[in-house]
Amino acid sequence: MTDETNEVRTDATRRTALRGLGLAVGGMALATGPGASPAAAGPRRGVTTYVLVHGTHSAGAFWMPIARELTLRGHRVVMVDQPRHGTEAFVPESYQRQDLKAMAVEPSPLKGLGLEDYEARVTGIVRRAARNGPVVLVGHSLGGVSVSRVGDAVPHLLHHICYMAAFCPSRVLPTADACTAAPENANAVSPVELAVGDLDRLGVFRLNFRTGDRRELALLKEMICADYSDADFRRILAGMQTDEPIAAYAGRAVGRAGSWGRIPRTYLRFGRDRTIATALQDRMIAEADAVTPGNPFRVHDFPGASHIGPLDPVPVAEVLDTLAGQGG
Repeated sequence: MTDETNEVRTDATRRTALRGLGLAVGGMALATGPGASPAAAGPRRGVTTYVLVHGTHSAGAFWMPIARELTLRGHRVVMVDQPRHGTEAFVPESYQRQDLKAMAVEPSPLKGLGLEDYEARVTGIVRRAARNGPVVLVGHSLGGVSVSRVGDAVPHLLHHICYMAAFCPSRVLPTADACTAAPENANAVSPVELAVGDLDRLGVFRLNFRTGDRRELALLKEMICADYSDADFRRILAGMQTDEPIAAYAGRAVGRAGSWGRIPRTYLRFGRDRTIATALQDRMIAEADAVTPGNPFRVHDFPGASHIGPLDPVPVAEVLDTLAGQGG
């Protein structure tokens, strides 16, 4: 971590940021010019690969419905599992037993993981995928910070980047923590009261997704997918994992105009999001566009969508499908 990153990792910021916890789920192309990304200026041959990055407390499997649709449209898809997520997930023994007292203190191997680890995982996949054709990188929720970091690291390997109701930090709001603490996110639903154990001692934000408490379940549903049926909500909860490292929220992820800012980008704006409020989405879009006015976001509105997006994956997949043809 850099000193600049450490400066934003105060206890107050970390705790405030968790109120906007990012849980799992066109327009004309710009003319190619000196500022266009090399990937966009000279599209690679081959089938487009979509690299899909999940949000917090989630896993690559979150993307399965959308990935299926993209595959049926002829694309390759990689659903990333970030370190110690998905197929590498840590499941606390106390969580299995639903011993909340033990769960509050059981150590987590996710403690200490940060955006450097997440960036490395995604960049490695992008490098391999780019050998075979264009790469479209998509992030949901907390996955947006990985999109920004990877966009800065390897802009020449990315044909397009996409934020799906995701964090897009800026110089004013440089971290996920800072984004969720912004006044535009004031009406977001806060999960802080549901935290199990001490955040700083555990080094992770731990949630009990197997809770039977009706009030807690109602709060989780409002955050994640208020428009879904209870049966679909329970199915979503079954795919969530308890721990997310607090360092991931505090890591700096500001895209630079000369690298990240050269890549064509899209934002999928969800109008009923209670985790990353729509007003915050609008601010992040506006601040990004101010940095690169010649390469603004293409924004697609989903006015009825809650945080994880529509239950029907087709509308989202249709938009993502078009990005394979939208270069610089």
